[in-house]
Amino acid sequence: MSDLFGGLGGLMKGLSGFMPQDDPDVALMMAGSEVSDLQKQENDLYAQIGKQALAQGRVQFPELEKKLHLVQENLSAAQGKLQNAQAGKREKNCARRAEEEARLCPSCNNMNPEGVKFCQECGARLGAQKCAQCGASLSPGTRFCGECGARQEG
Repeated sequence: MSDLFGGLGGLMKGLSGFMPQDDPDVALMMAGSEVSDLQKQENDLYAQIGKQALAQGRVQFPELEKKLHLVQENLSAAQGKLQNAQAGKREKNCARRAEEEARLCPSCNNMNPEGVKFCQECGARLGAQKCAQCGASLSPGTRFCGECGARQEG
């Protein structure tokens, strides 16, 4: 199986020490590279087993089988790391989108700086609005809560 990164996996591994280790893209790249390397090892061992089987007419190869099982265990662990890295990236992207949405004005679509509660362009309230009475999410400009009917101060 070819390298997931077009033959650049080894180079990327070498450069990974210079990349931020908490970056989900770096974790994703490293996990993907590890999975690719282990899949190559697995395929190489299968090839060795096949060559020996043809040459010797034997069915069992204990030392290669042990190596193969070890590579398969490592491959399974690496695939778990890859899935965790993918999940971490999704979570970080969701958090980033939520932060951006909290800064985006619902009235004029102006992107405001962090920490402001009102749009610096039109003065509209920023962030998800909640009913003071029941805590239900409200659309911008809502005067009465659709859940409990409470009048909203605005």
